[in-house]
Amino acid sequence: MSDTVAPNISASNKAAPRPEPQFRLADYALLLKPRVMSLVVFTAMVGLVMAPGAIGTWEAFVAILCISIGAGASGAINMWYDRDIDLHMQRTMNRPIPAGRMDPRNALIFGSVLALASVIAMGVWVNLISAALLAFTILYYVFIYTVWLKRRTPQNIVIGGASGALPPVIGWAAVTGNAGFLADPWGAIALFMIIFLWTPPHTWALALFRRQDYMNVGVPMLPVVVGEHRTKIQMAVYTALLVPATFAPVALGLSGWLYALAVAGLNIGLVMHMGRVWRAENVADAKQGPCRPMFFYTILYLFGIFLALLADRTLFVPFF
Repeated sequence: MSDTVAPNISASNKAAPRPEPQFRLADYALLLKPRVMSLVVFTAMVGLVMAPGAIGTWEAFVAILCISIGAGASGAINMWYDRDIDLHMQRTMNRPIPAGRMDPRNALIFGSVLALASVIAMGVWVNLISAALLAFTILYYVFIYTVWLKRRTPQNIVIGGASGALPPVIGWAAVTGNAGFLADPWGAIALFMIIFLWTPPHTWALALFRRQDYMNVGVPMLPVVVGEHRTKIQMAVYTALLVPATFAPVALGLSGWLYALAVAGLNIGLVMHMGRVWRAENVADAKQGPCRPMFFYTILYLFGIFLALLADRTLFVPFF
C-alpha cells in the first residue's frame, strides 16, 4: 500500500530563525533518543536474564552496552533522515538538527560509526548470532521503517515495529549462542510478540492526538489515512491480541504466579484505557481526550510487564 498525504506546512514554521550549528555534547546525547533507548535497554536486559544458560559478567555488560549504542545509532540516523519533516512537527522541531544546532552530516557520521562499532563489538566479545541480530535490527529500523515504510503506508509502525521488538531477542541470543537459540527460541519469540503487539495501540494513541502534525508533513499515519473510528478498531484488535500474548511466558514456564498477577492487573488497566478511547467522541483532543493518557499508560505498561518478568525470575517464584 502506498497512500500519501500532501504536506501542509505553515509559513510561520518556515520563517523560524536557525542558529549556527556548533558542537554541544547534550545535542549528541539527544540524537540517541535516550527515553526510547532506556526502554529498549531494559527489555534487552530482561531478555538476557530470562534466557536459559549462563553468561559472564563482561559479556553481559558488553551485550547491553552494544544494544544501547545500536539503538542510539538507529535513532541518530533516523533523525538525520527525518530532518525535513521534524522541522515542521511540534513534537520534533526542537531536536538538534531541525533546530539548527547540529550539521546533519555530523549526525549521520555519528550514528553510522556507533552502529558499526556496536555490531563489531558484539561479534568480537559476545557471539555472532547476537551481532547478526543487532545488525539486522539497525538496518531494519533505518531502511525498512525510516526510509521505506514511514512515509508510504499507514501500516508503517506495524511492519516497522519488528525492530523495536527485537532487543530482548538479542539479549536472549547473547546468552544462548547460535545452537541454543535455534534449539529453543520460544521464550525469545514470546518476548518479541509482546512488544510487537504492544507497538500499534501505543503508537496510534500518540498519532490520534498528534494527528495534525502528521497531516502537516504528509506522513500517512493510520488516523490520517483511515480516520479515527477505523484507527480505534485496529487499536482494539491489537489490544485484544496483546492481552493473551502477555501470559505466554507463564504458559512456557518462563515465569510464575508473581508475573501472572502483575500482568493481570496491568491488562485490566490497559483494557480500561482502550475502553475510554473507544467510547470517546473527543478522541483527538490532546488535553481532554483519552489518547494522551493511554499513550503514557502503555509506556508504564510495557515497563511493568518486563519488570514483573525480572522480579519473578529473580525471586524464583514457581507457578505450580
